[in-house]
Amino acid sequence: MAEEPQNGNGGAATTPAADAADAVATAASAVVTFTAVKPQLFIEAPKGNEAVKFYKDAFGAEEVTRVNHPKRKAEQEIPLILSVELKIGSSSFIVADLTDEDSSAPVKIASTGCVFCLETENVDAAVSKAVAAGAVAEGEITEGGVADGGACCGGRVGGKLKDPFGNVWMICSSSSPGKKSE
Repeated sequence: MAEEPQNGNGGAATTPAADAADAVATAASAVVTFTAVKPQLFIEAPKGNEAVKFYKDAFGAEEVTRVNHPKRKAEQEIPLILSVELKIGSSSFIVADLTDEDSSAPVKIASTGCVFCLETENVDAAVSKAVAAGAVAEGEITEGGVADGGACCGGRVGGKLKDPFGNVWMICSSSSPGKKSE
């Protein structure tokens, strides 16, 4: 004979909804530690390979991993990028081609809703190198941040660039020009 669920707390069976609520409460109270944040740039296909080359040439990015799209035949078409992890300094980001037919993509259009901030002691050289690789400088390099308020420069020397794929990059000094160590 099958047991029927009973109401109450006396060790009797509970409903699936109650079990789910308990699982959510347990998960919500768990301690979670993230090990990294890796922004993912979606580039209009088939320009992903061009973007990877640009980030290597302009910012000295190092390629960590690459996964080409499995639905493309390399001998027939330019292989699209499913993901390429690039590293600049100690930070990583991911570049991927975005196609109209990729229904599994987390976004459906490439957008530029964020700004990447890179820190260096040689802002002039970094901006010049990026421009030589194809970026467009937006405004002059200024002390105190970019002329329009440069959110990430915080009073340091900085310049603003737009890469050939529409992403905005702030190049800032690692320290404030007016501060001296004691």
